[in-house]
Parts: sequence; structure tokens; C-alpha cells
Amino acid sequence: MSSNPYQLRAGLLEQAEKILTYRYHAENERLRYLCDTDKIDAKTVEWPNPPTSDQIITEAEKLYTFVQKK
Repeated sequence: MSSNPYQLRAGLLEQAEKILTYRYHAENERLRYLCDTDKIDAKTVEWPNPPTSDQIITEAEKLYTFVQKK
């Protein structure tokens, strides 16, 4: 089954969003654990921001570059 260019782009954007969202949640949980166990001070933690549209597009472009390689 082949995809048209629009489906390919939509799929890559979806995959990129999943990757970045996973990283965001993983970092958030890591920092929360460190705060909960008093390994770092919650007042000084620089909490991650959710991925932006621009970051998602950049990640999708990286995936597309990979897909283009033979």
C-alpha cells in the first residue's frame, strides 16, 4: 500500500509529535521523581515546555530526510 505525499507528511508529523511528546513527558517525570526524592529543589527546576509546532515540523523534516535515503 502506497501513500500519497499528503498522507506521508501527515504521518511524519504525527510520528514527530509522538516522539517529542514522549520526550517531554519522560523529562517531566524524571524531574518530578528527582523533586519528590529531594535530589533537586523543585523551586530551581527548569521544567520542560511542551513541544511547539516549529519543533514538531523540524522533527518531521528529520524523519523525512531519513525516509528519502536509500
